[in-house]
Amino acid sequence: MAAPPQTTCTNLSGKFALNKSLSDDVDAMLELQGINWAIRKVISLASVVLTVKEYTKDATTHIDVTTVVAGLDKTQEDRVLNWQDAEHVDKIFGKCRHRARLVKISEYHLEGPGSAEDAAFLRGEKLKDGRTDSRFEVDEVVQSWVESTGGGAGWKCEQVWGFEVINGERRYTRRVVVWNAGKVVRTRIVYDYKGEGKRG
Repeated sequence: MAAPPQTTCTNLSGKFALNKSLSDDVDAMLELQGINWAIRKVISLASVVLTVKEYTKDATTHIDVTTVVAGLDKTQEDRVLNWQDAEHVDKIFGKCRHRARLVKISEYHLEGPGSAEDAAFLRGEKLKDGRTDSRFEVDEVVQSWVESTGGGAGWKCEQVWGFEVINGERRYTRRVVVWNAGKVVRTRIVYDYKGEGKRG
């Protein structure tokens, strides 16, 4: 289901289900992040649903995301959009450090160690092949930076969340680049809109 026009990066509350047919395969990305084969297999077969709550607290925007993967424990991904480092322990990805902010694509700068091609992908200008043109629907997106801080995984990950028109329908997407041990994987994840959430 297409996302309605009122659902934006400044009003993201709602439910979103992973659309595997429209998304890039996530297996290579998860492998580069040190996720074992058994968990990757579950994720490849299971339904994945995000419940998102966006709200303002103390004049700062928060985005809380609960992810349910059938067959695995649910995970919590809370972001404060102030570009300040925060620590968390994820049930799948382990101990991490992250920061996030709202940013205009026209003013976006790559945080990670990547190439011009990685930056073009994250800005929504190209698909993962580096050749096919694409774009985010509007200028304002969420930039999220995460790095592993435990277990020797050593990966770094940059994401841009926004909305794109795919096959004529407006979709919530996450563009993700993961770097680890000299390797890089680019992945676009596409979601179906499953209904409104409540803004706190």
